[in-house]
Amino acid sequence: MGQAETAIKIDRKPEEVWGVVGDFGALDKWLPGVESCRLEGDDRHLAMMGMELTEHLMEKDDDAHRISYGITAGVPVERHQATVTVQPSEDGSLVTWAVDTDDAMTELMIGIYQQGLEALKKHLEG
Repeated sequence: MGQAETAIKIDRKPEEVWGVVGDFGALDKWLPGVESCRLEGDDRHLAMMGMELTEHLMEKDDDAHRISYGITAGVPVERHQATVTVQPSEDGSLVTWAVDTDDAMTELMIGIYQQGLEALKKHLEG
């Protein structure tokens, strides 16, 4: 399986960043391209880029500022688990987005996640 990680520094306190990242049902509020996001239990249904996909919440740890989820429908992957973590860093936060997925999808996913982190930074820093 392919594993990769990308990260970005955001000039906001970890609690503020976690307030956005930790809201599993609000991806459409800060990630460009996500047209809609709705929760059904621990499943997040997204409409984006002309497709619909489902992601399942695997773990949410508010104390550790960590959330893990996996794609369960809408994208042809055998395995997908992504983890976003917010950690203190100097005067702000270091946000990492890691993925463990099919080898053929690793590069694509990490590119998408890097763009997502850049969008998160812009959303929080203005």
